[in-house]
Amino acid sequence: MPDTTPALLSPSARSAAVRSPIIPTINGWVRQHPGTISLGQGIAFFSPPQEALAAVEDRLHEKQLDLYGPVQGIPELVAALRHKLEQKNQIRFDQGQEIFVTAGSNMAFSSLMLALLDPDDEVILLTPFYFNHEMAITLANAKAVLTPTLDNFHPDLDAIKNNITARTKAIVTVSPNNPSAAVYSQEELTEINQLCEQHGLYHISDEAYEDFVFEDTEHFSAASLNNSAAHTISLYSFSKAYGFAGWRVGYMLVPAELADTLRKVQDTVLISPPIVSQLAALGALQADTHYLQTHLNEIKNSRALCLQALNDSGVLRQRVQSEGAFYIFARIQSRLSDLETAHHLIRENGVATIPGSAFATEGYLRISYGALTSDNVDIGMQRLIKGLQQLA
Repeated sequence: MPDTTPALLSPSARSAAVRSPIIPTINGWVRQHPGTISLGQGIAFFSPPQEALAAVEDRLHEKQLDLYGPVQGIPELVAALRHKLEQKNQIRFDQGQEIFVTAGSNMAFSSLMLALLDPDDEVILLTPFYFNHEMAITLANAKAVLTPTLDNFHPDLDAIKNNITARTKAIVTVSPNNPSAAVYSQEELTEINQLCEQHGLYHISDEAYEDFVFEDTEHFSAASLNNSAAHTISLYSFSKAYGFAGWRVGYMLVPAELADTLRKVQDTVLISPPIVSQLAALGALQADTHYLQTHLNEIKNSRALCLQALNDSGVLRQRVQSEGAFYIFARIQSRLSDLETAHHLIRENGVATIPGSAFATEGYLRISYGALTSDNVDIGMQRLIKGLQQLA
C-alpha cells in the first residue's frame, strides 16, 4: 500500500536560512542574571519629550485613534517630516519623492526588500553590517553580499565596485554606523551615491543615528545631493533621538517610482501606522533643542568615560574610537569565542554586550553606552574590564 503518512509540517527553506536574532538570546541570558548592566541593546537612557506625551493625551478622546489611518501616515505628520527633511537634512522635494511612516525603520527596510527584490537579487552590505538588514534580505529570498570596509570601518570603494554584478540591486550605507560607530564623510557618501547612479542601483541610506555625531564629525544625507532623487532611499527613526523605541515610529523617503509598490507592501503588512504613535511623534517634533542637547551631553560624557576606561585598560587588541551613534566596536583579547565571551560576561560579571560575530565580524564586542547614565557608567566599565581581564 502507498505510504499515506502526511508530510511533516515545516517552515520555508527561505526563513530557515535566516540567522537567529542575537538580541533575544542576549536578553534571555540577562533575565537569568538580575542586576546585569546592559551595554548591549541599542537604546537611549531617556524617555520621550513631554510634548510627545501631551500630544497623545490631548487627543485620546478622538475616534480617529480607533480607526485605520492613511497607509503612508497621517497628513500632519507627513507634512512635519517633509519640513524636517527640507530644513535639517537639506533635501529638496523637486522630483516627486514620497514619505512613508512605518512601524520603525527596521520595518521600512524590510518593506523595501519586499518591494525591490526578486529571488537571487543581490544587495551589498558593508561589514560589519547591521544584522536585521541581512535578515530582511534573506527573508526576501535574495542575497546579502558582504563587503569589507577599511581598517577604520569606513567604506572601501574598490571593494564595493568589485562586488557589483548583474544581479546587484542596491548598496546599503549606515551612517552613523551600527555597530562600528563610523560616520561616513560627505565625500564617501557622494562617491557611493554616484556609483549607484552609474550602475542603475538604489542607494539605501540608513540614518537612524543622524543626531549622534561627536567632535569634528558631521552627518550628511545622501538624498541632499543633486541628481540623487531617482535612486536614493533614506531611512530614519524616532527610536534613538526621542527615546521612542517602544512606540515604533520610523519613516522613509523614497523615489516617486517606488510609491505605488510600497503602498501595496505597507497595506499588506501593516495597513497603516498606529495613529497614537504618530501623534506622539508629531508632538516630539515640537520639542525644543534643549531636550535633545541635554541628553546628548550626558551621552557624550558616557562616551568619553567609556573610551578612556577601555583604552587605558590594556584588555583590547587595539585602541577604540566612536565617531557617532552610541557604540564602541572593540577588538577583544579572549580565550573564548566572542559569543562565549558575551555569555561569560553576563554570567560571571553582570554586564551585557553583543558579540561581533552577530555583525559578521569575529573577535569583537559591540559596547553600547546609550543606555548608561552617570549612575552606572563607571561600574559598567569596571565589570566589563574585569571580565575581559579574566578571559585574556
